[in-house]
Amino acid sequence: MRNLQAQKAVTEEGRDGMRVARFGVGLLAVVAVVGAASSVGAGSAAAGAPVVQLDQGRVGVALSHDETAAIAAGPVPALVSMVVPLSRMGAGLRPDTEIYKDERGGVHASLRQVMSEAAEHPDGSVSLYFNAPGTRNGRVLDVYQNWG
Repeated sequence: MRNLQAQKAVTEEGRDGMRVARFGVGLLAVVAVVGAASSVGAGSAAAGAPVVQLDQGRVGVALSHDETAAIAAGPVPALVSMVVPLSRMGAGLRPDTEIYKDERGGVHASLRQVMSEAAEHPDGSVSLYFNAPGTRNGRVLDVYQNWG
């Protein structure tokens, strides 16, 4: 019986470790985006507007149009996708998007495609959110398009 309890404790500890690892990966992704945004545009005093929604279990950043365009054109979307799989990302698309959504609402696009489409609009931008473990159906990162 002790072995079973010990195995259960190790298994639960392993799950907690995975949650912490996912949390760390997601936080790293947000830090990478914020860091990249801070290098956008000389003279820019701030890199995006921080957004904290503790009641919804997430924190994020609202990027300007210029920050969105610069990040979409750079390596950050690919780097984020290397540590956060597309299956753990969500996308809030504008109703007039040209990105394909299937009949179940599944978005079939990369982070770069979602960001680039927003950047193509004169007033387009994105907001990126890192979700706490166990929230948002297991998604680590959500990106929302904004324009018009």
